[in-house]
Amino acid sequence: MKNIKDSITCIGKIINTHGIKGEIKVEPYTFDNKRFSELKSVFVGDELIEFSIKKVRVNKFVYLTFDGYENINDVLILKGSYIYIKDEDRLALDENQYYISDIIGKKVYDTEKNYIGILKEVLEYPANDIFIIESEDKSIYQIPAVKEFIKKIDSTITIKLIEGMIL
Repeated sequence: MKNIKDSITCIGKIINTHGIKGEIKVEPYTFDNKRFSELKSVFVGDELIEFSIKKVRVNKFVYLTFDGYENINDVLILKGSYIYIKDEDRLALDENQYYISDIIGKKVYDTEKNYIGILKEVLEYPANDIFIIESEDKSIYQIPAVKEFIKKIDSTITIKLIEGMIL
């Protein structure tokens, strides 16, 4: 039997409640915030409790109301929890686009096949994302996620280094 944790993707984090009628404020981890409107349900927290979606509002953040949870006291406990969907509900990506959850933990090598470290985190910024790579000696490297430096992503990540990028 397949474990559900092996087939889910994190699409956001509940950062607060909004109002007194059970609405929650979600920081989306997706490039298309409107995609929440297409979902019928989501899984929340480490326990992956399934919630049916009653209402969705989209601005910079996403605001959700769950069926049967129309009071702030019903949803306060969810604050700080992550929201997941089944992998089959993920949006299709264009070539050279990746879900962050799919690349975290990949080994990183330079173009000379030297091991650099493990991709630990991806910071999202308007100009470009930043790959946070941790080496075996616990050094942290920040590599801009642009074509000039990220050369290939498959079972590993290949990066092009320039002088001074890694000391």
